[in-house]
Amino acid sequence: MTGTALSRGIRIAAGLALAAAALSGCSSDGKGTPAWTAGSGPAGTTTPEAASAGAAPGSTPAATASGGGPEAPGSTASAWKVFTDPSKNVSFELPQEWIVQSVAPDPGTMPGALRIEVKDAKGGYLATLQTGLQPQPVPACPDEAARPYVVVSSVPVELPHAGGEGTIDPHVVFRVIQGYKYFGSYGITNIVGGAGGKSCALQNLVRGPAGKGDYSFGDLTALVPLAPDQKVAPAKAFDTLDQAAKYVNEGSEFANLQRMLMSLKIKN
Repeated sequence: MTGTALSRGIRIAAGLALAAAALSGCSSDGKGTPAWTAGSGPAGTTTPEAASAGAAPGSTPAATASGGGPEAPGSTASAWKVFTDPSKNVSFELPQEWIVQSVAPDPGTMPGALRIEVKDAKGGYLATLQTGLQPQPVPACPDEAARPYVVVSSVPVELPHAGGEGTIDPHVVFRVIQGYKYFGSYGITNIVGGAGGKSCALQNLVRGPAGKGDYSFGDLTALVPLAPDQKVAPAKAFDTLDQAAKYVNEGSEFANLQRMLMSLKIKN
C-alpha cells in the first residue's frame, strides 16, 4: 500500500483502538470504514474480528432472520425461504430465488457431516456450509510470510462453539488480506486472524463443541494473499480498501449474504 494510504490507515486504527475501549459490551451492524487492524491482544481484550471498524455506541447488530425477525441492514431480497437438512440439525434462511443443494461431504469428514452449496438465481457460486470437519491445528505463519489484513465487517452471532487459545465468540465477518490486490472473503469464524494485524491465512471456520467437529459457512474456508498466477475466485478482488468498504456498505449482495449467514442454526 502507498505511504499516504498507510498513514491514513494508522490514523484510523488509532481511533479504532480508542473506540474499542469505549464499546465494551456494545454491538454493531458490522459496517464502517476499513482500517488496518492493530492485531490481536491477550485474552479478554478486543481483537480485530471482535470489533468492527465502523462500530458506534448504541448501534444494533443485524438481526438473525430466523422466525420472521427484522432484516439485516440493507438486505434487499423481498422474499426468503428456509433450508433445513433432512436430519434437522442445521437450518438457515436465504433469498427465495437463490439455489441450495446438498452435495457429498469431503473425504475424511466425521460421520453425519454435511456439505451444502448456495448459488444465486443464475447458478453463480455464493457460499458453502460444511459441518463435521476434522479439527486441524492452525498452520504456522512465519513473520516473513504474513501479510496485513483488515476486518471490514464483524457482527457477533450465537452458535455452538469451543473456546480456547486464539478463539473468540463466533462472528460473521468480511475480511480483506493484502496480496497483489486486496482480496476479500466472508464467513463465520471464531478463530483470530493473526497477531500484529498480519496473517498468512484468514480462516472462515468455527471450532465446534467437543466431539462435533468444526464447521464453516462462507465463500472460502481460508483466505490467503494470492499471487498473480493464482485463481482469485471465489475470493473478491479489490484495487483499494475503499472498494471493499463499498461492497460491504452499499451493495445488496453482501447485505443478503450477511443476513443468510447470521440466520444459521446448528443443534448442539
